[in-house]
Amino acid sequence: MRPPLIGERAVRLSPEVAAAMEACVLEIAALDHSHGAELAALETLLLRTESVASSKIEYIDATVDDYARALHGIRSNPSATSMAASTAALDALIRSVDGGASIEPAMILMAHLALMDDDPYEHAYAGRFRDLQNWIGGSDYSPRNAVYVPPPPETVDDYMADLVVFANRTDLPVLAQAAIVHAQFESIHPFTDGNGRIGRALINTVLRRRGATRRVVVPLASALVARRDDYFDVLGAYRQGRVEPIIRSFTAASTIAARESRATADRIAELRPAWERTVGARRGSAASRLLEGLISAPIFSASEAEEAIGGAASSVYAGIERLHAAGVIRPLTNRTRNQVWGATDLLDELDDLAVRIAAAAR
Repeated sequence: MRPPLIGERAVRLSPEVAAAMEACVLEIAALDHSHGAELAALETLLLRTESVASSKIEYIDATVDDYARALHGIRSNPSATSMAASTAALDALIRSVDGGASIEPAMILMAHLALMDDDPYEHAYAGRFRDLQNWIGGSDYSPRNAVYVPPPPETVDDYMADLVVFANRTDLPVLAQAAIVHAQFESIHPFTDGNGRIGRALINTVLRRRGATRRVVVPLASALVARRDDYFDVLGAYRQGRVEPIIRSFTAASTIAARESRATADRIAELRPAWERTVGARRGSAASRLLEGLISAPIFSASEAEEAIGGAASSVYAGIERLHAAGVIRPLTNRTRNQVWGATDLLDELDDLAVRIAAAAR
């Protein structure tokens, strides 16, 4: 059964769901306005948290340190490399609507290219809509007994053109719009692979375009991965013509994610004073200057530290060693030269935030 076109679709919701969405939007707004001085770090952390969780829905998993290494171009773990690509895709798609720009098929293709370009199996299909039939579930060789068969490949362009008409409307409740855009995208399944991660990136893209967020990403995938079966159930309900289940699910997930992310914002605000007390570095020293930039750049190489803070290389390396000795940073590779370092507390917070969101969702 082909999904209906939605470009001009009306959305009617129960008063209960409408009230829950309104409360959720307020929670998201509070997150987006929290702790201005630490907002860049929060933006980075939430972007990464969402990318990791979105990958885990597809059973792609890696340690935080593996992921951090992959973000720095060290491909020690294929799953971590895939997570890093997911981060690049999400960032590209969200930045494409900065300033209220429209969501366009070309931008979705660009994000898919960022996601799949280095995939050894899918590279040939990176950044282009499928030209073959795909299906979900069943056999790898036939759509027989498939859970769902998306529309034929020759219809994908028209479906995607219709999708962006709906995605660019401004007369809809923003959370309902984001949920329907995602569900419709997953129903079109326009790519040979990577549909889930691009589809979930579209959720935050709609939120950004409509002004529900200005800087941060709402990491609702952490709540979705905690209830993976329910998530697939509400997608199935959407394909059967029922819209409210996925809107209700996304509203609950976004509320939890925004609330827990505000707790993370509070923790980030406390980090630098705690680090300064622990390290005890003299103001203006290399160690002190490294601490000043650590919140906004929690993963860095020794050469990047030299470039960022200047001064003699020996003093920069001494500053790095001082932060390492204090436990503020930890090495992420086995290198002896040009080591990659990570801010211990911030990397641990990336893990902890996802755990808290998942626990609340369950």
